[in-house]
Amino acid sequence: MNTEIDRRRAALYSLAGLGAVILLWWAAALTVLSEARIPSPAGVIQALIRDGFGFYWGHFSVTIQEAAIGFFWGNLIAILLASVVLVLPWTERLITQIAVISYCIPIVAVAPVLYIVIGAPATGEPSGTAVALAVLAVFFTTVVGTLLGLKSADPASLDVVTVYGGSRLTQLRKVRLIAALPAILNALQIAAPAALLGAILGEYVGGVRQGVGLALIIAQQNLDVERAWAIGLLCAAVAGGAYALFGLIGKVAAPWSKGTV
Repeated sequence: MNTEIDRRRAALYSLAGLGAVILLWWAAALTVLSEARIPSPAGVIQALIRDGFGFYWGHFSVTIQEAAIGFFWGNLIAILLASVVLVLPWTERLITQIAVISYCIPIVAVAPVLYIVIGAPATGEPSGTAVALAVLAVFFTTVVGTLLGLKSADPASLDVVTVYGGSRLTQLRKVRLIAALPAILNALQIAAPAALLGAILGEYVGGVRQGVGLALIIAQQNLDVERAWAIGLLCAAVAGGAYALFGLIGKVAAPWSKGTV
């Protein structure tokens, strides 16, 4: 009962906080920031209505597809490599170095290089550059999260597998992957918004004919502030929705990580 009340109270606080932010934004746009190119909430809503669902969906559907492809492959490679470390411990230094290098590479700087190598996408196809940047954006987080989760397995359970003749691979399948599930899901939760960001950055140089990055470039060139803010807020909504989705999956798939039954 108290849990339900706490949830309702948290939801009310969130709505109140959101309302306060919108009011402050509106007041600032009309007063102290009236000289700056900051639209009011009403102007952003008018831009959303003016452009229509078809405009935004046409661009967002492409970017979400690119982000989803990069999210899948980046996380799959990260989880597989992290698993290799537990089977072949001598590879840990190499794999962690690869992960750190991928994290330290400035995405904005590497994007033109990837575009030269991959080339422009065909009409109607997702940008390979955007997909590659989405892969880079999620790789480090998932490698680290998966490694920490795999290493958190109960030593007693690992000893039982060893006593019964199990190998490191058996330990991985029977114990470590189950123990690591909450950490992996937490890493995926963080990686989901990062994949969207990587895809958008890739579209800035990816020679795309549709996509959020292209829409932002056109809005910038036309000094269409309302549209730029509308796209930015929709990006935040999509990223937040992806983050919340994996949080929900984590609660359903690994309820023990939240202390529930």
